[in-house]
Amino acid sequence: MFGIGGGELVFILFIVLMLFGSDKVPEIARTMGKAMAQLKNATNDIKSEIQKGAEANGLDTKSFTDITGNINAHINDARSNILGETNNLLGDTSEIEKIKEDIDSISGPVKRQR
Repeated sequence: MFGIGGGELVFILFIVLMLFGSDKVPEIARTMGKAMAQLKNATNDIKSEIQKGAEANGLDTKSFTDITGNINAHINDARSNILGETNNLLGDTSEIEKIKEDIDSISGPVKRQR
């Protein structure tokens, strides 16, 4: 919880108890609980207003998924085109093998070092 350990939390509670007294601590806790509830309600209201405004302007989650789906389809098409062209470039290696055999027959097989 906020990077606070158990001992630190106990120390903070002890200081609060010493400063405000045992009769004020429940009242403070209630006030903080109400404030947190109001904050949660306010953020939910803001979210709903933003969502309503987006839907009123024609921007909803379906349109965003359609847009991203189209972008992904174009990316996949481009990827397959690029990979297809690369495979075509490397597809015909018979001439390279023939040249390699000619060089081996002239100079002998090449020993590779590791």
